[in-house]
Amino acid sequence: MALGLLTGLGPFTIDMYLPAFPQLREDFGVPDGQVQLTLAATTLGFAMGQLFVGPLSDRVGRRWPLLGANLLHVAASIGVSLAPNIEVLSLLRVFQGLGAAGGAVVAMAMIRDLFSGNQLIVALSRLMLVMGAAPVVAPIVGSALLTVIEWRGMFVVLAAYGALMIVLQLVVLRETRPRGQGLGTAEPFLRRYRRVLSDRVYVGVLLLALANWGGLFAYLASASLVLQGVYGFSELQFGAVFAVCAIGVVAGSQVSPKISTKFGPQTTLIVSTAYMLVVGVAMFAVSLAHPHVAVLIVLLFVYEFGLGLTTPAIQALGLGRHGRDAGTAASLIGATGMLGAAAIGPIIGLFAVTSAIPMSGAIAICAALAIVVLWTIVRPRSIGPLPDEEPGTGPINIRS
Repeated sequence: MALGLLTGLGPFTIDMYLPAFPQLREDFGVPDGQVQLTLAATTLGFAMGQLFVGPLSDRVGRRWPLLGANLLHVAASIGVSLAPNIEVLSLLRVFQGLGAAGGAVVAMAMIRDLFSGNQLIVALSRLMLVMGAAPVVAPIVGSALLTVIEWRGMFVVLAAYGALMIVLQLVVLRETRPRGQGLGTAEPFLRRYRRVLSDRVYVGVLLLALANWGGLFAYLASASLVLQGVYGFSELQFGAVFAVCAIGVVAGSQVSPKISTKFGPQTTLIVSTAYMLVVGVAMFAVSLAHPHVAVLIVLLFVYEFGLGLTTPAIQALGLGRHGRDAGTAASLIGATGMLGAAAIGPIIGLFAVTSAIPMSGAIAICAALAIVVLWTIVRPRSIGPLPDEEPGTGPINIRS
């Protein structure tokens, strides 16, 4: 449970304030694009934080880097709640993202320390219950909070969440990084990065993460503006749509291990990427006709199911190949996904949100990119099953 809550801190930090976009626009007197940049700022910080915390946790252990990251998150959250303008808010959101990164990368690394093979796939799918649902559930919580507090109060709530994580870490979590394998040594970060990036399949996994999260954040960055601004939804109605989509993510994340444990995560990716391309193209085609909102919501639901299906397979394939460098491998997967997300926000911000076309177009493009990466770089038919090695004992034999 503690690892799940740690994992949820990042998505809640990034997404809980999405229903407050209209309030931010009005309070600061800025256009939609500048409000969306605050989301990109957080995802950028989240990516940068993972790139540092992951290798550091491989060197000194999981607990101390996590504690430092959580302390930074609490301080930045309080700062955001007091921000006098959109520029200061955007800067502090970078630091908030840096702090939130610790929970995401360390939780995945701890899972890899403890499990391998099919057990790793199942454990990651359970973690995905939080990882997949939190980005969708967070705006629901935000919508509910906005009925009783203004947007600044949401960041006080996030500071309290971070403080709770510090308490849980000190009381519940133990060190999972195995002795040996570089723990306590001064092995350079770049050497760890070089070791995992020399694996062609792992590089493909990173690009799949980029495409997967890019599509997700095209949805997250635009959904409030489309549903509230174009279709006139209230904050509670907007939250209800996200609740429906959360069911899709959770359902997909629980179907994913059933395929992966029997046929391998590479087979899950063959199925899920093709599925998401079909859904993305269908959503774009429908958006051109300015559909009834119910049609759009159904397509968003089935798209979120695909995200839930894909993400555990990406993580299992990447982490399963690099037990020795689990923190580094987890950090690169998370950071690459966040960088894709950070890039999507400004791009979508270039278009006036008068329909679902920019959102659905970005989703379709990301799905097409995933298909190309899977078959040209990952090449799933060249990959064998994940072995049931001793957890955390080092890299497995890599087939190119």
